[in-house]
Amino acid sequence: MRIVVADDSILLREGLVRLLTENGHEVVAAVGDGPSLVAAVEAHRPDVSVVDVRMPPSHTDEGLRAAVEARRRAPRTPVLVLSQYVEVSYADDLLADGAGGIGYLLKDRVTAIAEFLDAMSRVAAGGTVLDREVVAQLLVRRRRDDPLRAMTSRELEVLALMAEGRSNPNIARALAVSDGTVEKHISNIFAKLMLPPDDEQHRRVLAVLAYLRS
Repeated sequence: MRIVVADDSILLREGLVRLLTENGHEVVAAVGDGPSLVAAVEAHRPDVSVVDVRMPPSHTDEGLRAAVEARRRAPRTPVLVLSQYVEVSYADDLLADGAGGIGYLLKDRVTAIAEFLDAMSRVAAGGTVLDREVVAQLLVRRRRDDPLRAMTSRELEVLALMAEGRSNPNIARALAVSDGTVEKHISNIFAKLMLPPDDEQHRRVLAVLAYLRS
Protein backbone atom coordinates (compact mmCIF):
# COMPACT_ATOMS: atom_id res chain seq x y z
CA MET A 1 0.00 0.00 0.00
CA ARG A 2 0.99 3.63 -0.54
CA ILE A 3 0.87 5.45 2.78
CA VAL A 4 1.19 8.99 4.15
CA VAL A 5 2.42 9.21 7.75
CA ALA A 6 1.79 12.32 9.88
CA ASP A 7 3.24 12.64 13.40
CA ASP A 8 4.99 15.59 15.02
CA SER A 9 7.51 13.36 16.83
CA ILE A 10 10.37 12.59 14.46
CA LEU A 11 11.27 9.47 16.44
CA LEU A 12 7.76 8.05 16.25
CA ARG A 13 7.37 9.16 12.64
CA GLU A 14 10.58 7.54 11.48
CA GLY A 15 9.87 4.44 13.54
CA LEU A 16 6.49 4.07 11.88
CA VAL A 17 8.00 4.62 8.44
CA ARG A 18 10.54 1.86 9.11
CA LEU A 19 7.87 -0.50 10.42
CA LEU A 20 5.66 0.02 7.38
CA THR A 21 8.55 -0.28 4.93
CA GLU A 22 9.77 -3.50 6.53
CA ASN A 23 6.28 -4.93 6.10
CA GLY A 24 6.19 -4.27 2.36
CA HIS A 25 4.44 -0.91 2.22
CA GLU A 26 5.53 2.27 0.44
CA VAL A 27 5.55 5.45 2.52
CA VAL A 28 5.03 8.21 -0.06
CA ALA A 29 5.30 11.04 2.47
CA ALA A 30 6.18 11.45 6.16
CA VAL A 31 5.21 14.84 7.61
CA GLY A 32 5.07 16.58 10.97
CA ASP A 33 2.25 19.14 10.73
CA GLY A 34 -1.33 19.53 9.52
CA PRO A 35 -0.82 21.64 6.38
CA SER A 36 1.86 19.23 5.17
CA LEU A 37 -0.54 16.33 5.71
CA VAL A 38 -3.24 17.98 3.60
CA ALA A 39 -0.72 18.78 0.85
CA ALA A 40 0.69 15.23 0.88
CA VAL A 41 -2.76 13.65 0.59
CA GLU A 42 -3.66 15.95 -2.30
CA ALA A 43 -0.36 15.29 -4.07
CA HIS A 44 -0.08 11.52 -3.57
CA ARG A 45 -3.68 10.25 -3.10
CA PRO A 46 -2.44 7.47 -0.80
CA ASP A 47 -4.21 4.20 -0.05
CA VAL A 48 -4.31 5.29 3.58
CA SER A 49 -2.99 8.06 5.84
CA VAL A 50 -1.79 7.31 9.37
CA VAL A 51 -2.26 10.45 11.44
CA ASP A 52 -1.51 11.64 14.96
CA VAL A 53 -4.01 13.98 16.64
CA ARG A 54 -1.77 16.62 18.23
CA MET A 55 0.62 18.45 15.94
CA PRO A 56 2.12 21.98 15.64
CA PRO A 57 1.54 24.79 16.23
CA SER A 58 -0.78 24.38 19.23
CA HIS A 59 -0.39 20.64 19.74
CA THR A 60 -4.10 20.20 20.38
CA ASP A 61 -6.15 18.77 17.52
CA GLU A 62 -4.38 19.96 14.35
CA GLY A 63 -3.84 16.43 13.07
CA LEU A 64 -7.51 15.54 13.21
CA ARG A 65 -8.57 18.86 11.74
CA ALA A 66 -6.09 18.32 8.90
CA ALA A 67 -7.44 14.80 8.35
CA VAL A 68 -10.98 16.17 8.06
CA GLU A 69 -9.76 18.78 5.57
CA ALA A 70 -7.79 16.16 3.61
CA ARG A 71 -10.94 14.03 3.31
CA ARG A 72 -12.84 17.08 2.12
CA ARG A 73 -10.30 17.77 -0.62
CA ALA A 74 -9.74 14.12 -1.52
CA PRO A 75 -13.07 12.44 -0.71
CA ARG A 76 -13.02 8.92 0.68
CA THR A 77 -9.29 9.00 1.37
CA PRO A 78 -8.85 6.38 4.12
CA VAL A 79 -7.55 7.79 7.41
CA LEU A 80 -6.24 5.86 10.40
CA VAL A 81 -5.81 8.06 13.45
CA LEU A 82 -3.12 6.69 15.76
CA SER A 83 -2.82 8.76 18.90
CA GLN A 84 -2.56 8.88 22.68
CA TYR A 85 -5.67 11.06 22.85
CA VAL A 86 -9.37 10.90 22.03
CA GLU A 87 -10.63 14.12 20.41
CA VAL A 88 -14.33 13.43 20.09
CA SER A 89 -15.53 16.41 18.06
CA TYR A 90 -13.28 15.86 15.05
CA ALA A 91 -13.60 12.08 15.31
CA ASP A 92 -17.33 12.69 14.88
CA ASP A 93 -16.60 14.86 11.82
CA LEU A 94 -14.46 12.14 10.26
CA LEU A 95 -17.25 9.60 10.73
CA ALA A 96 -20.05 11.95 9.67
CA ASP A 97 -20.17 11.12 5.97
CA GLY A 98 -20.67 7.42 6.69
CA ALA A 99 -18.35 6.55 3.81
CA GLY A 100 -16.05 4.27 5.82
CA GLY A 101 -12.30 4.13 5.48
CA ILE A 102 -11.85 5.52 9.00
CA GLY A 103 -9.92 4.18 11.96
CA TYR A 104 -9.06 5.57 15.39
CA LEU A 105 -6.65 3.61 17.57
CA LEU A 106 -4.99 4.62 20.84
CA LYS A 107 -1.22 4.12 20.78
CA ASP A 108 -0.93 2.61 24.24
CA ARG A 109 -3.68 0.08 23.50
CA VAL A 110 -2.12 -1.34 20.33
CA THR A 111 -0.40 -4.40 21.73
CA ALA A 112 0.83 -6.13 18.56
CA ILE A 113 2.25 -5.02 15.23
CA ALA A 114 0.03 -7.51 13.41
CA GLU A 115 -3.02 -5.94 15.07
CA PHE A 116 -2.01 -2.47 13.84
CA LEU A 117 -1.25 -3.65 10.29
CA ASP A 118 -4.56 -5.51 10.13
CA ALA A 119 -6.46 -2.41 11.26
CA MET A 120 -4.66 -0.31 8.66
CA SER A 121 -5.53 -2.79 5.90
CA ARG A 122 -9.19 -2.81 6.91
CA VAL A 123 -9.33 0.99 6.90
CA ALA A 124 -7.62 1.12 3.47
CA ALA A 125 -10.27 -1.32 2.19
CA GLY A 126 -13.04 1.04 3.31
CA GLY A 127 -13.75 -0.42 6.72
CA THR A 128 -14.16 1.32 10.07
CA VAL A 129 -11.93 0.39 13.00
CA LEU A 130 -12.43 2.13 16.34
CA ASP A 131 -10.86 1.50 19.72
CA ARG A 132 -13.57 0.72 22.27
CA GLU A 133 -12.58 3.77 24.34
CA VAL A 134 -13.16 5.99 21.30
CA VAL A 135 -16.58 4.38 20.79
CA ALA A 136 -17.45 4.93 24.45
CA GLN A 137 -16.55 8.62 24.34
CA LEU A 138 -18.44 9.15 21.09
CA LEU A 139 -21.55 7.62 22.64
CA VAL A 140 -21.23 9.80 25.75
CA ARG A 141 -20.93 12.92 23.58
CA ARG A 142 -23.92 12.04 21.43
CA ARG A 143 -26.10 11.30 24.41
CA ARG A 144 -25.03 14.52 26.12
CA ASP A 145 -25.64 16.60 22.99
CA ASP A 146 -29.01 15.02 22.11
CA PRO A 147 -31.73 17.57 23.00
CA LEU A 148 -34.32 14.78 23.10
CA ARG A 149 -32.68 13.57 26.31
CA ALA A 150 -33.94 16.72 28.03
CA MET A 151 -37.55 15.91 27.19
CA THR A 152 -40.05 14.26 29.49
CA SER A 153 -41.64 10.96 28.50
CA ARG A 154 -44.91 12.81 27.78
CA GLU A 155 -43.15 15.33 25.53
CA LEU A 156 -41.59 12.46 23.61
CA GLU A 157 -45.04 10.87 23.24
CA VAL A 158 -46.37 14.14 21.84
CA LEU A 159 -43.39 14.46 19.48
CA ALA A 160 -43.88 10.88 18.25
CA LEU A 161 -47.53 11.64 17.46
CA MET A 162 -46.49 14.85 15.70
CA ALA A 163 -44.16 12.71 13.59
CA GLU A 164 -47.21 10.67 12.56
CA GLY A 165 -48.72 13.87 11.18
CA ARG A 166 -51.41 14.24 13.82
CA SER A 167 -52.99 17.58 14.64
CA ASN A 168 -53.07 19.01 18.16
CA PRO A 169 -56.73 17.99 18.78
CA ASN A 170 -55.95 14.50 17.50
CA ILE A 171 -52.93 14.23 19.82
CA ALA A 172 -55.07 15.44 22.72
CA ARG A 173 -57.65 12.71 22.04
CA ALA A 174 -54.95 10.02 21.72
CA LEU A 175 -53.44 11.00 25.08
CA ALA A 176 -56.75 11.81 26.78
CA VAL A 177 -55.64 15.34 27.69
CA SER A 178 -56.87 18.82 26.82
CA ASP A 179 -55.85 20.77 23.72
CA GLY A 180 -54.22 23.32 26.01
CA THR A 181 -52.04 20.65 27.62
CA VAL A 182 -50.86 19.50 24.20
CA GLU A 183 -50.06 23.07 23.21
CA LYS A 184 -48.01 23.47 26.41
CA HIS A 185 -46.07 20.28 25.67
CA ILE A 186 -45.38 21.42 22.11
CA SER A 187 -44.20 24.80 23.35
CA ASN A 188 -41.77 23.00 25.69
CA ILE A 189 -40.59 20.79 22.81
CA PHE A 190 -39.84 23.83 20.65
CA ALA A 191 -37.93 25.45 23.52
CA LYS A 192 -35.83 22.35 24.26
CA LEU A 193 -34.98 21.98 20.58
CA MET A 194 -34.05 25.69 20.59
CA LEU A 195 -36.27 26.40 17.59
CA PRO A 196 -36.52 30.16 17.00
CA PRO A 197 -39.92 31.90 17.02
CA ASP A 198 -41.24 31.35 13.53
CA ASP A 199 -44.17 30.06 11.58
CA GLU A 200 -45.79 27.36 13.76
CA GLN A 201 -45.93 24.86 10.91
CA HIS A 202 -42.26 25.41 10.07
CA ARG A 203 -41.24 24.80 13.68
CA ARG A 204 -43.40 21.69 13.74
CA VAL A 205 -41.58 20.28 10.70
CA LEU A 206 -38.17 21.04 12.25
CA ALA A 207 -39.18 19.35 15.50
CA VAL A 208 -40.29 16.22 13.67
CA LEU A 209 -37.05 16.14 11.66
CA ALA A 210 -35.03 16.34 14.89
CA TYR A 211 -37.05 13.42 16.27
CA LEU A 212 -36.58 11.28 13.17
CA ARG A 213 -32.81 11.92 13.12
CA SER A 214 -32.32 10.92 16.75
